[in-house]
Amino acid sequence: MNEIILVPAGTAVTAKGDGPAVDVTAVSGRVLLATLLITKIIEQESLDVSVFGSSDGSTWSAKPIASFRQEFYTGEYPVLVDLSADTGVKFLRAHWEVARWGRGTETPMFEFGVTLREVPADVLREARAEAKAMA
Repeated sequence: MNEIILVPAGTAVTAKGDGPAVDVTAVSGRVLLATLLITKIIEQESLDVSVFGSSDGSTWSAKPIASFRQEFYTGEYPVLVDLSADTGVKFLRAHWEVARWGRGTETPMFEFGVTLREVPADVLREARAEAKAMA
């Protein structure tokens, strides 16, 4: 499976918003690795990004399927998106919230992107076996 783009890299935002609905029905596995890549920020601000699911591309889940931790710095941040428990999810989209405090301009500014990649079944089996052995 190729990379699925929820938010194109280098997207500049200054307010909360939503990415487009992305069809994930072609994904054979139901566990995806989402990667948040923040490439530009200004100081004293935060970015919160979540992934929401939908069965029709227009009505979205009340709670996110996955959320990245709140970020303040440039970098690359991964999180798993597990769709195996909800087989009705056919579309995903990113939602973001931004905040700014302190001195200077009051308008936050981030440049970021969010991508998805399918986690291969053999990697999941191996990870689950390791986790079980450690328990």
